[in-house]
Amino acid sequence: MGVPSIGKNSTFVLVYGCYYGRSERGIGYTAGIARLQAQRMTEPPPDKTIIGLTGNIAMGKSTVLELLAQQGADVIDADRVAHAALRQDGAAYAAVVAEFGRHILGADGDIDRTRLGAIVFAQPARLRELERITHPAIRQEIYRALQSAESPLVVIEAIKLLEGELRHWVDAVWVVNAPRKLQLQRLMQQRGMSRAQAEQRIDQQNSQADKLDQADVVIENDGDIAGLRAQLARLWAP
Repeated sequence: MGVPSIGKNSTFVLVYGCYYGRSERGIGYTAGIARLQAQRMTEPPPDKTIIGLTGNIAMGKSTVLELLAQQGADVIDADRVAHAALRQDGAAYAAVVAEFGRHILGADGDIDRTRLGAIVFAQPARLRELERITHPAIRQEIYRALQSAESPLVVIEAIKLLEGELRHWVDAVWVVNAPRKLQLQRLMQQRGMSRAQAEQRIDQQNSQADKLDQADVVIENDGDIAGLRAQLARLWAP
């Protein structure tokens, strides 16, 4: 197996998880968050080299991750872990329901991510509240994954990698990039959004240009899958 040419001995892991501390009263998410913040990790495990994979919505991060896994990377899918955290048995479920109300639940009692998304993506303050609840827990799950990773080179995929403490954990930043018109096309075709919804979702995110300014590697995802695979093969080459 080749090793990505980032100038260090390396290996990959990608995570987006949630842990939630509860008070003896049950939900008590404020106290839980306070405990997590007091215990937050400032450094990753010392035996790992970490690549941070990021980029805004509909850039194709999940596709890049899948192709890296095919190259031999040890990966954790951030979105899948986030979904698990919001399930009824997930770490963030009680806190999110307490904050946003039971009207975000479907008939089966699960959090309806479409309903929750309609709230937080229309109201930036509510998005910040959701992040305030989940982000300390996300870091804890990432730390756990780093500790358990068998490979010495780990890839962390996170859309807000560069806006928080995770930035200080990574040895290299890889940013996936694509033109805005492709973002819009992907959101409308793959997620069923209207153009107005897609525009809103893109515009509410932090600047892609800022991410590109901090990139050690830029992966251009504006062509076909063969071209993307070729880019990653070159990066992964020994």
